Amino acid sequence: MSKRPPEQEKPTATTAKGAQRRAAILDAAEQILFESGYGELTMRAVAATAQTRLGHVQYYFPSRTELIAAVLRRTLDRSLDRLAPLFTNATAHTPPDAEGLVRQLLAEHDDPRLVRVYAELWALAGRDEPIATVLRTFYGDYQDHVAGFLRARIPALPDTVCQARARVFTVLIEGAALFRSGIAAQRTEAADAELIKTATALLG
Repeated sequence: MSKRPPEQEKPTATTAKGAQRRAAILDAAEQILFESGYGELTMRAVAATAQTRLGHVQYYFPSRTELIAAVLRRTLDRSLDRLAPLFTNATAHTPPDAEGLVRQLLAEHDDPRLVRVYAELWALAGRDEPIATVLRTFYGDYQDHVAGFLRARIPALPDTVCQARARVFTVLIEGAALFRSGIAAQRTEAADAELIKTATALLG
């Protein structure tokens, strides 16, 4: 059975109305993830929260996995949009501030709702390959930004070393979210000082 909006509307994802409806569905799904968690994110719940028909949700996102992958992709794209300027704010005469970058990246952990959503999506990626693919793409882009930042600071650093440091840096900063957000532990000033020192050292 074809899942499509009523014949008189026929908005598609490429039309203005279709784009608005798709965004509203993603907003609703994101709200449920933030407030109730992955277990409560059903297609019916999303339709109710978005105040639209279940058929409309299924038209744009035929499966729950596709919906969650789209939410994840949009969330991660927004994160990269916020973070990319931090990595590229360098000139030939002014080496980028490594410690300043680390502190700004750690500030992302200050939103406990966002960290909870990431934690749920990390767990989900372990069971769902399409979502894992989206996550790997995001962290690949993140790592490339870090490697570019490193090259701007230390042009002579071999590419293999840049990539290795970038990966360890990404693991360190992203993994720290669980321990700094209160999910796995509470943050402390002493631990934060060591974290900042270690992460900054990776950036040369």
